[in-house]
Amino acid sequence: MSDVGEITRLLERLDREPGDGRDAVLQELMPLVYGELKVLARANRYRWSGVESLGTTSLVHEAYLKLADQDRSEFSNRRQFYALASKAMRSILIDNARWHGRQKRGGGRRPAALEESMLVSAERSEELLALDAALSHLEEREPRLARIVECRCFGGLTVDETAEALDVSSATVKRGWSLARTWLYRALKSAAV
Repeated sequence: MSDVGEITRLLERLDREPGDGRDAVLQELMPLVYGELKVLARANRYRWSGVESLGTTSLVHEAYLKLADQDRSEFSNRRQFYALASKAMRSILIDNARWHGRQKRGGGRRPAALEESMLVSAERSEELLALDAALSHLEEREPRLARIVECRCFGGLTVDETAEALDVSSATVKRGWSLARTWLYRALKSAAV
């Protein structure tokens, strides 16, 4: 069975398994999705820090732990899994950008591990936080557009992959991606003034 078929089979099993059974399924799933999660994380890390660093592995592991911690699966196929992984990576990167903001203001005295502090560069953290704020406002008005941005921007999914993950047409994703980018550009521009 191909990895794609095996991933789908495991995700379906994950939805049906209680407690310890979920852990066993997750143990089988991790080696199959690790490579693709690493690609997503590397793209996110490079986008927000400008360099590849040790933080890529941390981002993959943190995202996977967030996904594994869910009480019930919210994904029925591998694309939905990667869409949720994109959302988890967004959350982790935003937390890291906030950490940088606290450091800049002298707060958060606890020492951070090297990898944690390197997920997002200090220089890009303000930009990422502004994007997150704008994306949160967009999410209040147009949740589907926000999901499209998460899949495309944080997950690196193609238009067709995003359409599959969100169970919409490719044309809907293309229109939504164009609208969301325009809306975010205007929101970020007005916030910068």
